[in-house]
Amino acid sequence: MISCRSRLFAREVGLLLNCRGPSARSMSYQRTAGESGVERPPYTVVDSRDGYEERKYVAAKWVSTTVESMTRQSAVSTAFQRLFNYISGENDLKTKVDMTAPVATRIVPGAGPNCESTFTVSFYIPPKHQKSAPAPTRNGVFIESFPQMTVYASGFGGFADDGHWVEHARELSEKLKQKNIHREFYFTAGYDSPFKMSNRLNEVWFVKKDS
Repeated sequence: MISCRSRLFAREVGLLLNCRGPSARSMSYQRTAGESGVERPPYTVVDSRDGYEERKYVAAKWVSTTVESMTRQSAVSTAFQRLFNYISGENDLKTKVDMTAPVATRIVPGAGPNCESTFTVSFYIPPKHQKSAPAPTRNGVFIESFPQMTVYASGFGGFADDGHWVEHARELSEKLKQKNIHREFYFTAGYDSPFKMSNRLNEVWFVKKDS
């Protein structure tokens, strides 16, 4: 399979909108990080308008892995297992690390229908391990430091497939036309296990430049 990348978000939108199912339900939301008992990266809400929030996240460590794939669903499935193994003890300390939320996926869209996109999937490292995170022992899994960043986040409910993610990313991108954001990549963020049937939260993020 040819691996090629493009910085053009619009190309992925055109590629994936054709395969989307019924729209996941849009929703307004105001949730407190960690309300379910699962640790979430701390942030401050700077502004809230037009169905999205502007948030400032503190610098933090995450554990990540990168997959080249034609679809987000396939990439996240592969990456999730690698990261789950890490928090289950596949690390230099052979210690278990608490699961956190969200599962964040940084997507650099592919150039066209025969090109893979680049998906970097990440789990937030919980506070007790932030200063000294256990080192992964599997090739392709790594600890990375996310800098302090400002993101524009828009949430929606339901079970999301690849088309839903792209649709909501496109909608948020349109709302942010006048904002100085990175358009060469975006994030998806999933907060719930596949066994949660209702009140689900999914988000798309765009990162503000020079944040």
